[in-house]
This record gives sequence, structure tokens and C-alpha cells, in this order.
Amino acid sequence: MSKRPLTVLLANPRGFCAGVERAIEIVERALQKYGAPVYVRHEIVHNRFVVESLEAKGAVFVEELDEVPEGVPVIFSAHGVPKEVPTEAERRELFYLDATCPLVSKVHREAERHVRVGHHILLIGHAGHPEVVGTMGQVPENAIQLVESAAEAEQITVADPENLAYITQTTLSVDDTAEIIAVLRRRFPQIHGPKKEDICYATTNRQEAVKSIAQNCDALLVVGAPNSSNSQRLVEVAEREGCKIAILVQRAEDLDWSQLAGVSTLGLTAGASAPEVLVEEVLEACRAHFDVTIQEVSGAVEDVIFKLPKELSDRAATA
Repeated sequence: MSKRPLTVLLANPRGFCAGVERAIEIVERALQKYGAPVYVRHEIVHNRFVVESLEAKGAVFVEELDEVPEGVPVIFSAHGVPKEVPTEAERRELFYLDATCPLVSKVHREAERHVRVGHHILLIGHAGHPEVVGTMGQVPENAIQLVESAAEAEQITVADPENLAYITQTTLSVDDTAEIIAVLRRRFPQIHGPKKEDICYATTNRQEAVKSIAQNCDALLVVGAPNSSNSQRLVEVAEREGCKIAILVQRAEDLDWSQLAGVSTLGLTAGASAPEVLVEEVLEACRAHFDVTIQEVSGAVEDVIFKLPKELSDRAATA
């Protein structure tokens, strides 16, 4: 019996960004240099496949520093940590490596700079996300307020509207964030913003790639984890662009094929913490059900590379 034809529009860019690649390489190089176990505070990136792959090599993932024994290296995740975490590591004389994405670190420095000059900070982001927890932990508690939506931006009260600044989580919806910023700028015309937007290049590029194919798809799959902010945003972007079926899927085995009944054109992308091997896995599963034709859709070319910590540079690693 012949298979039904399915055209897959493969979004570009997709999958790993430079910050994720750097974080994973930090764990892998630390295992090579120091031997197992190497402890990692929080998931290094939000993807179970990646975490389990590193666990198989000897990484041990914990939620808090008090779970890390003496005498072993510990790595802080790509999402960043509050200042109290490295302070506590130093108090305990733990050797630590910081895998915080440099673009998240940039937001941390912005927050510190605003506090130094007396600005009260409005942080646009999602409550409880590790990146938000880490950013809020860079400054005194009374120096920063979280804004999650345009509705909240309409209602928020501040003591001194003349000394106000905003920063943002790096993995937000570009369009939703623009709405929130527009409200803040209308309500607080003196508000200071970043010279260059805080939403990272990879988040922006992946959302633009989804926009370029969403209207031509009967359904769109985003390969990524439920706790991955940038992956969740890709689903929302597809829906906003008019794609009636937009689904977040962790692995091919999680696919509900009944949702793709009647679909002749399928969009496929991956969040910034999802490896390409999982995209290939989904494509193989599609081939088992359909006669698949793949169309690669061109998008922004990414050539960003972030340096590793000096302790893990080639010279240090071979010393």
C-alpha cells in the first residue's frame, strides 16, 4: 500500500545556538580534564536527551549547591545563577565553572549598571524561569520588578518613573516583548532600555524562520522540551502566524500521528537547546508513515562562536 505524500518544510536556522553549544562543551571538556563525576547545578540546557547523554558520560545534575559534595568540580548552567550561588561556592572552596550564556551575562551586567546609576529595573520575563531567577539575583531585591505581559505593564506602579530602566529575558517572543516595551515606553517616556535588544540573536532568528513557513504549513512541529522557553515561544509564533496545528514534541516517540491526519505540508523546526539528531529522528518517523519530500527553507546564517572559560581552553586543557 502506497504512503500518502508529505512535504516537510525544514526551517533554518533551527536547533543549537552558540550558547548551548558552549555550555555542553564545557561539561564535556570538564569530564575529559577532571574525570567523572562533574556536578552541574540545574539542567545545563533544557533538553532531557542532552542531559541524559551527559549523565551517561559522568555528569551529575543537581538542583542546588548543597547537593554538591566537597572536592568535585561544579558547573553552573547556561541560564545563569544568582550571585549568591558563586559566593556560596567560594565560601565552600568549591572549584566551579560558569557556563552562563554570554548573552545572558550581558543582561546581568546591564542590571548591575542600572542599579549603580540609581535606576529601578523592570525585568520582562517569565516568573520562575532559571534565567529570570538568575538575573533578579544580580541586584538587591527591591531594585527590580518582574513584568510578564502587556496587561501587567499597563498596571505596574513604580516609586520614581523618572529613574526607570527595562531589561528582558533572552528567550522571549519578539512580538510579545515589543508590545510590552511599547506599553512601558508610553507610560514611562523616560525609561531607559538596552542599546541592543536583550532577546538573543538565536531566539530572534528561529522565530523569524518559523514565521517564514508557518502560513504555508498545515501543521508545524517544534522539537524541544516543555521547560524550554525559546521552544515554547516557537509554538506560539506559529499559532500567531495562522498555523492551526502547532505542536511541541520532545522525541519522535511522543508524536500523536492522529494530529497529522490530513496534513500534506508539515513545518519542522527545533528550539535552541534541541540537537539536530532529534530532528533527524522525527524525519525518520515521518518517513515510516508518509512518502516524505524535504524542502530546506533558507534563513539567517549564524556564525557566532563563544569562547570557553580559560580553564578549559585548548592550552589549559592540555597543560
